[in-house]
Amino acid sequence: MTVLHQIDPVALDLGTWNLPLLGSIHPQIHWYGVMYLLAFVAAWWLGRRRVRAGRLPGVDEAAYGDLIFYCALGVVLGGRLGYILFYDLPTYIAEPLQVFKIWQGGMSFHGGLLGVVFAAWWWSRRHRLHLFDTVDFVAPLVPPGLGFGRLGNFINGELWGKPTGGEWGVVFPSDPALQQLPMQQIREQFATGALDQFARHPSQLYQAGLEGLVMFAVLWWYSRRPRPRYAVSGLFALLYGLFRFVVEFVRVPDAQIGYLAFGWLTMGQVLSLPLIALGLFWLWLSRRSPTLQPALSH
Repeated sequence: MTVLHQIDPVALDLGTWNLPLLGSIHPQIHWYGVMYLLAFVAAWWLGRRRVRAGRLPGVDEAAYGDLIFYCALGVVLGGRLGYILFYDLPTYIAEPLQVFKIWQGGMSFHGGLLGVVFAAWWWSRRHRLHLFDTVDFVAPLVPPGLGFGRLGNFINGELWGKPTGGEWGVVFPSDPALQQLPMQQIREQFATGALDQFARHPSQLYQAGLEGLVMFAVLWWYSRRPRPRYAVSGLFALLYGLFRFVVEFVRVPDAQIGYLAFGWLTMGQVLSLPLIALGLFWLWLSRRSPTLQPALSH
């Protein structure tokens, strides 16, 4: 069964405002931004539960609020910087103002991950905690945000997959072969089955399911009991690296990069290989590492 993507990326259109000094502006709230908000709310709520259970000894809810704030900055700044450096540096050099248009997409998970690790290091240093005790605490809170982010990609009609080659998939009006057609014409042709050949893998939904739902279920279950230092972080890195590497086989690479080698290797896969290696290393390292025991904060 084929489905036509018809979701408006704008969640709320606030109309045109004429303001002194600023002139005419047209503020909009995009679903992509809403997904980021839901990601942070989910992480905050889940993390509070873990703090109350004493899973980060000596840390109260106020200190945890600071950690979430720092990590949120790390996600946004690191994700944007990572995308620019890893995926599309020439475009942003030519048009620097594109940096601020995050509602159009252009966020890198790997850059966001580095941003979160830096934020966790900064916060851990201030609170005299081992970095990986903090990272192990944060890791199970991340997958819901990954899932929401991929849903945002789907709503935006971006980062879609390869043609399915069958009578199923999603037809994206943003497809280069269709984007010049009026939406009404696309609807009419789709109704006749003429656009079935353009059906693509909804790779965003594959990633939302694997990186979001499956990873959250596994990590939340695994971290319910105290685990040795590095273990939760290692499992997170390993699962994400494997899931991302596999889905990249049916996902279209960024047009400005294409395939890097062999006619199939993508930048996403290249960046995921170190995560797989790190995940395995951290899991091995956890075998000889101490286990942080819960202690209710006061």
